[in-house]
This record gives sequence, C-alpha cells and structure tokens, in this order.
Amino acid sequence: MSRNGSETRRERRRRHREEGRPGPPGPYSLLPWLLMGLGAFSNLFQGKTPNPWIGGVGLFVFNSLYISVVFRGFDKKKRESPASYVTLAVMAVVTFGLAIGYGGSWLLFFPLLSLACGTVLRHRQLVLGLLALAVVASLVAVWRGDNSSDPWTIGYGTFISGAVTAAILTLSETVMELRATRQELARTAVEKERLRFSRDLHDLLGHTLSVIVVKSEAARRLAPRDMDAALAQVTDIESVGRQALTEIREAVTGYREGSLATELDRARSALTAAGIEPVVRRSGPPLAPQAEALLGWVVREAVTNAVRHSTATTCSFVVDGTAERVRLTVTDDGRGRAAEPPMPGIGGTGLKGLTERLAAAGGSLTAGPGQGGGFVLTAELPVDPADSGGCPAPTHTLGR
Repeated sequence: MSRNGSETRRERRRRHREEGRPGPPGPYSLLPWLLMGLGAFSNLFQGKTPNPWIGGVGLFVFNSLYISVVFRGFDKKKRESPASYVTLAVMAVVTFGLAIGYGGSWLLFFPLLSLACGTVLRHRQLVLGLLALAVVASLVAVWRGDNSSDPWTIGYGTFISGAVTAAILTLSETVMELRATRQELARTAVEKERLRFSRDLHDLLGHTLSVIVVKSEAARRLAPRDMDAALAQVTDIESVGRQALTEIREAVTGYREGSLATELDRARSALTAAGIEPVVRRSGPPLAPQAEALLGWVVREAVTNAVRHSTATTCSFVVDGTAERVRLTVTDDGRGRAAEPPMPGIGGTGLKGLTERLAAAGGSLTAGPGQGGGFVLTAELPVDPADSGGCPAPTHTLGR
C-alpha cells in the first residue's frame, strides 16, 4: 500500500512539474512593444506633428490593427485565415503612410509591423515579406533623412524583429507539440500494459481455476471409494495453486516465458482429471523461446475451453513445423457449449487476446467447428532459423 502511495505521489509531483513548466509566449508578451510608438505619441502631444488629427487617427488605427493581428497570430486557425492577411495588409498601408508622411520617430512603426508579420507569416512568405519590408524601411529612412539613427539600422531592426519573433513562436509551438506527443505515447504505453496484464490474468486465472474445479470434482468423486486417489488430486490442486501464484507474480512483472512442453504436460493432467483423453504429437525443429511461450498460451486456452464447454472425450494436440513456420492444431470431439452451437471464427475474450498476440508476432489463429464435428483450433507462427538449431526433434506420441 505504501509503495502504491509513493508511486502516486511521484506521479502527482511529475504532473505538477509538467504543468509548472513555462509554455509558449502569449499575445500579451508582444503588447509592450507598442511602447516604441511613444515617440510618435509625444510628438502629437507636444504639437510637433502637422495635421495632428490625421496622425492621431493613424496611431489609433495602427495600435488597434497591431493588437488584432497579434492575437490572431497565436491561434493557428485564425492565423491562416484570409482575414489575418487582410488585416496585416491594412496595417502595412497605415505604416507606410505614417512613416512617409511624418518620418522621424514614426519610422519605428516598421519594426512593429515586422513583429506583427512574424506572428502571422511562416516559411517562404515570412522571408520574402521581411526582406521586402526591411528594404522599404531603409529606403524610406534614406528619403526622409530626419531619423536620429542610420537608415540601415531601421532596416536591420525591421528584419530582425520579425525573424526573432517568428523563430521563438515556431520553437514554442514545436515544444508544445512534442509535449503533447510524449503524453500521448505515455498514455498509449499505459493502455498497452493494461491490455497485456488483462490478457495474462485472463489466461492464467481462467486456466488455473478450471483445472482446480475439475480436480476438486474428481477428488469429491474419488473420496468415498479411493481416499489415496482423492488425496493425490488434492495434492495436484495444491501444486496448481502454488504454480498459479508464481505465474501471476511473473505476469505482473512482465517476465513470464512459458514452455510448450510444460504446458502440454499440464494439459494432460487437467484433461485426464476431467475425463478427457489427451493425445499429444510433436515433431519438427526446436522452437524459439517466444514461439514456445505463445504456443503455451494457446494450449492453456484450448484446455480451458475443452474442460469448460466441449463435453469431449478426446482432445488431441499436434505440433509440427519446418525451419520457417510451426503449427499447433488442437482438436476435440465435443459438442461445444450446451446452450449454443459452435460458430466459426474467433469468439471469446481469451481467443481474441491470443489472436492479437500471434498477429503481433507475425502469426495467425483460427478456430471453428471441425468437418467431422468437434472443435478445431489452429495456431501458426514463424520460426527463427537462428534459434531452431537445424536439428529436428524426434517425433513422439504422448497420452496413448
């Protein structure tokens, strides 16, 4: 309990750190740059600007357009809309008019226009727009000749303002996308782990509990007439329970690797206790550990279904393979579920989970009624030649 609590606290602290990290700059971070227009406002206030009403209206319109463009630039959908480009074009017309008409400190509206361009334009549009704007700002400064700074300074400031703004915003957007991608990958990993655990738990508990039930019924039947045989079944129940505890612990940590031979031996014990005659035939080269584990899960599910639903008298397991592929075929002569006829295809949760497991390893699983009755489950998997060793295992028969 304390371990789970500490993990929860760590997860909470990590989430708080993620939320506490600075995000991308917002539109409000670009509003203080409007203070660059204080020189023009001072000229208007001191009466140094001819036609002050025109200059005042121009200053108001420019500031309004700047705020509108900046806020639209931080919304991708609005930024790429035609209205943003129209607003930017109107802002450029106002800037040219004020800079050409008044000069001096009014030339500083070119860097402000460049900042607005940096929030809206991207890629080739941005480069061409900033170059053209910088050249025009320098030419206007030369033509006016009344600015305290060199003309090239106005051009350089105009270009660098928009370039730096666009670079910072693009980098910030990329960082936010990477954060979102990382969160999505973490969520996907958690979902995959939950799916793996649920499949393992279903296969482990479904098989184990079915074996325990069958052996308990056998012990109950044997107890009145053969106490030694009943005690043997009880001993098997204890062994199965202990083994199940070990396997569940291994499944929780994700390190469980099943052995096909071990699963086949357990299948013989469980089927025999249920009154079903097991027949096992195996041939072909040795299997890679992954193939052994996957086929072991198939054997488990097949035995569980046969014991629960088949009412069969015989169940056969045939393993054959080549250097490239291995096939496991499980056939019983039962009638399927009593309440419903057997249907072709992949049905229950266990078979669906096995289908996903085998598909992920490049294999396949088919299940359905056999031609002569009963039920047939077939699993195929690729075999790694490097793991096969090239030495065929001898063909042998068990359970007959």
